[in-house]
Amino acid sequence: MKNLTNKSTNSTCSKIAFFIFFIFFTAQTFAQEESSDLKYRRSSLYTLMIADENREFSSVIQETFTNSTIPDKFNNHIVTDREIPKTYNDSLSKKELKIAQEEAIVDYFSTNDIAKGIVAKWFNRSESGGFNMNLIAERGSYNATDLDIKIAKNSERGLSMVADAGEELIKNTFVVVNDFKYTNKEEVAKKTKGLLSVVSAVGGSTVSLIADGTSAAVGVLGKGYIIKTSAYLYKLVWNEEVAAIFYNDFWTDDSSIDAEKVKAFNETDLFTLEVVGVETAWADLQSTTFTKKSEEELISVATIKAVDAVIAKLQRKYEVFRTKTPLKSGDPISAAIGLKEGLEKGDKYEVLEQVINDEGKTVYERLGVIKVEKGKIWDNRYLAEEENPSENKFTIFKGKKNKYYSGMLIRQID
Repeated sequence: MKNLTNKSTNSTCSKIAFFIFFIFFTAQTFAQEESSDLKYRRSSLYTLMIADENREFSSVIQETFTNSTIPDKFNNHIVTDREIPKTYNDSLSKKELKIAQEEAIVDYFSTNDIAKGIVAKWFNRSESGGFNMNLIAERGSYNATDLDIKIAKNSERGLSMVADAGEELIKNTFVVVNDFKYTNKEEVAKKTKGLLSVVSAVGGSTVSLIADGTSAAVGVLGKGYIIKTSAYLYKLVWNEEVAAIFYNDFWTDDSSIDAEKVKAFNETDLFTLEVVGVETAWADLQSTTFTKKSEEELISVATIKAVDAVIAKLQRKYEVFRTKTPLKSGDPISAAIGLKEGLEKGDKYEVLEQVINDEGKTVYERLGVIKVEKGKIWDNRYLAEEENPSENKFTIFKGKKNKYYSGMLIRQID
């Protein structure tokens, strides 16, 4: 369907600035609400983990992970199970192990048609094999009926909105696979008689932790739990060619099912996931911080924190994975993100305005740059209200006054 990529030649409209999200509450209430109340176009995420029954506390880690929710900065795009059975052994060298892990993930994706399942979910595929645009319309603030009609008509101008939906939503679908490892700091510290060996044992190199270790007793810092995760980031391949084949060869709806197109979708291997990169993070949880929690509860907390930490690191490292966040307020300039997202003082964010160009597609215009203000970062990490209680529910940024307002989108830049 080449019309998806053609530019409209009939447009006479100039660029019109407009915001596609809307406010569920009044303007006054909105300033106090979390970003999840806003309707804006999020990236979509499906998270899985490597299931290794032989690892210590594997059942606790697996139960915690599979019952956890997708971070609210993403659309939940879980397709099927969230566990990938481990098919290799730890006797391999570090290099061999990395290769084996990646091969196991790719094999799981292929065997279970994960990429195809992701596409099927985007288009609400029914048991009969019919598609519709309801989910895309919901997540992108489009009109579902209009999108369905535009696909059916296959008109040059009409398909611009469909192409826009692909660029804005479908293309930004990610899969993260976590490989967890549990370490008891106290046991390692007793064996090695040094906290630096604890850090080494989990592959860590956090400067602040090492610095703390030089001035505190192992008897204190060595009591707790570390959950380390190596996370593999993948992205759905959705481009003009894939979109054209999908709409031409596979699209059919429940009102008039085309059996040949249903069969073609079932048998295709068109859809794939491409690797973006790998990152490692770990949660260091002090057992003395939560004295009333059981060992299993502590491990559960550390697991959730490790997942949050590795997603933050992946976003910092890979620009394509960075999400947009709406501003809560323009005075002060604030947003509902914080330490959970890995914010550090001085981090820069561009402020964006969504506009529709004369081709009918969404583009983002930069209005300026803001910086995270020192000492004004919200601690929104898991259970932070127990560890570090605070009345603040947002992070403050430095930037030009009277230029930005609630609802504008921000995105981290290098």
